[in-house]
Amino acid sequence: MEEIKLISSAQNSLIKKVILLKEKSRERKKTGLFVVEGQREIEMVLKGGYSINTLLYCPDILPDFSQTAISKNSEVQCVQLSKSVYEKIAYRESTEGILCIAQTKDQTLGNLMLEKKNPLILVAEAPEKPGNIGALLRTADAAAVDAVLIANPRTDLYNPNIIRSSVGCVFTNTIGMGTTSEIIAFLKDRNIQIFCAALTASKNYVDCDFNSSTAIVVGTESSGLTDDWLQSSDQNIIIPMQGEIDSMNVSVSAAILIFEAKRQRGF
Repeated sequence: MEEIKLISSAQNSLIKKVILLKEKSRERKKTGLFVVEGQREIEMVLKGGYSINTLLYCPDILPDFSQTAISKNSEVQCVQLSKSVYEKIAYRESTEGILCIAQTKDQTLGNLMLEKKNPLILVAEAPEKPGNIGALLRTADAAAVDAVLIANPRTDLYNPNIIRSSVGCVFTNTIGMGTTSEIIAFLKDRNIQIFCAALTASKNYVDCDFNSSTAIVVGTESSGLTDDWLQSSDQNIIIPMQGEIDSMNVSVSAAILIFEAKRQRGF
């Protein structure tokens, strides 16, 4: 690992680059780079097969950096930061003294490979809130679903809030992105049955069979799924409510449905 001298000025060009990548989705898309903070998250970046360009760490906060597994990658450039500079670019209030610049992946549907004959897929249409997206990805990781498909994405997947709220699960899931029509075609071409979480023409989710190739589709809490999904659905499903409200947080609903499918599959 090549190590350069300590950066002690916030005006350094690399520091300005890190700030831009953290704050501007446009910059992440233009450069194909993003920033990750924290040892656990960086380890998940590596586990997910992402390439890391630069590691930045603060020896005042992380004095034993050379003993970490992250530091063993000889192909990554390593940069030391003064504490004042690190605190300027750190995203968290309580931090671990390390972050990295990594390369994004191409997550178009054409690059998505499904290994199992009867995959279980979670589809989210037009999710917008980073916290919800992060929670969906944590559910998908916990259930070891075969893929997460995001239709008509409204938020940059490498938004720092998504990385943080997913606890790094954005890197460990197989993720595909596309329009609603593209994802519907992808599923139908592979004979994957579509179960849409909806309030109308729905069947209790516990009465459905999720053992064959299955996609469970959830929409936004405010407007639900678009007509394109409802018209393409093999079966609309519902989680019966016993209180006054008629819906739950999208990540909670997705977790209930996904784990019922996993239960039926014997996992």
